[in-house]
Formats: sequence, C-alpha cells, structure tokens
Amino acid sequence: MSNRKKVRRLVGLTTLNLIFLIICIVTLVPILYAVTLSLSGSGGALSSGLTFIPETPTLDNYRAILMDEPFLLWLKNSAILSVGTMIVAMGTAVTAAYAFSRYQFRGRKAVLQILLILNAFPQILSMFAIFRLFRTFHLLNSYIGLIIVYAGSMCIFSIWNMKGYFDTIPVEIEEAAQIDGASGRQILTRIVLPLARPAIIVTAVMVLIYVWNEYLFSTTFMMDESSYTLAGGLYQLQSNDYSRSWPLFSAASILVSIPILIVFFCIQKYMISGLTAGGVKG
Repeated sequence: MSNRKKVRRLVGLTTLNLIFLIICIVTLVPILYAVTLSLSGSGGALSSGLTFIPETPTLDNYRAILMDEPFLLWLKNSAILSVGTMIVAMGTAVTAAYAFSRYQFRGRKAVLQILLILNAFPQILSMFAIFRLFRTFHLLNSYIGLIIVYAGSMCIFSIWNMKGYFDTIPVEIEEAAQIDGASGRQILTRIVLPLARPAIIVTAVMVLIYVWNEYLFSTTFMMDESSYTLAGGLYQLQSNDYSRSWPLFSAASILVSIPILIVFFCIQKYMISGLTAGGVKG
C-alpha cells in the first residue's frame, strides 16, 4: 500500500471517528441534562441557560422519589409484568420458532406471513376490543391480563428473530445427534438451545425492555393506583399542574433507566450476533 493510500485511509478513519464522537456527544446531551436536573433543587428547571453542573447539588429528589412516592411499588409491578411476559413469550416463541425453522408442514409460510401482517397493525386498533374482553372476564387491574396482551404482541417479533437464528444453525449437527441416538427433546435442549443462546438472550431482553417502557396499555388496563407500573407512575408525577416538578421527574426517570442499563451491559456481548444473525434469514 502506497503512502498516499495510507494517508487517505487514515484521514477517512479519523473523520469517521470524529463524526461518531459528535453523534455520541449530541445523543448524551439530553441524558446529561436530565442527570443535572435530577441533582438540582426544585427551581432547577426554571433557571436560565443550559448547564450540566448544578449550582447546589442535592439528592433530595431521589430521596423524595424513594420515600415519599410509591416508586418501589411501581418497580415491583413493572418487574412482575416484565419477567412474566418474558417467560410466557419466550416459552412459546422458542418452540414455535424452532418448528418453523426445521419442519415443513402445510400452511407454514402462510402462518408466518399472517403473523408478520398482524405485527404491522398498530396495537391501539385492538385496544377497545381487548378492554371489552378484559372487563367481561374480570381481567382489568390484573397482571395476568396484561401479560397475555404483552406476550401475544411480542411473540411475533420473538418468533421471527429466533427463526432466523435457528436457520443459521447447520442441520447436520442435529442429524449427527440423531444418529448417536439423541431424542428430539435432547437435541433441542442440549444442542440447539445452547447454540442459540445469543439470540434467546437478546430476544428476551428486547421483550423485557418493551414491557418495562410500555405506557399505553399499562395505563389503560391498570386503573388502580396500587397497580401502576413505572410508566404510569411517571405520568402521575406530571399529571398535576400544581405539583409538577421536573427535577423530581428527572430523578425518577434516571432510577427507572438504571435496571435496564445494568441488564444491557450484562448482555451486550450477545447483542450483535443475536440481532444480526436473526435478521439475515427468514
């Protein structure tokens, strides 16, 4: 490689890195401002100018959220819904995705296409019908009812993502296990699932994040104050014009984000392989 090409390549990489750095900084500005606002006093949002260093840092907003507001109750409700939905959705989607990937049966492509079409419609279109059904079967203000809605909507994404990953696993591995006398259950649990661990983990976390941040259904079907999720609770903090406090809201938002950030950093090594490999085949 000539010196001119080396210089051109170095300039190109440097420019690209600078662009990425600027994008990261711009993206972090709202987050940094929210952290600053959460550490400010009650009048921090009304101060003139944009600053990332609070004049008088304080943890009163975090104390107020944890002590004066039912934040831990909202956290418990969100955790139950998120984990429950993840278990139901993944327990159904893993076996369905494996069946769609490995078995040829009548209506296979039609079912996949119907699932894809159903996923294209906005969920809000079915809200009224679901509300009537829930009221008839006494599922309002119920974890079970909301988990059914969440699991039903996230199963489609989970099936398609994991089917694509199962397609990348060579069939010859399973055929060799069959020759050695392994049953279908043993092939699935001891060979296929360990190989598909990145896709399963990433898909499960995507389901978890969706439920954790979901607002519309949680505030519609969980109408009792003791049933509010984190999204519904955050809305209640800002619903009253007289008690509205942006520093308090910012502190609550930061606390809500911490569990998801911890989960993300724990599984980030699976993110690239779990998402890209699941999207290359269908």
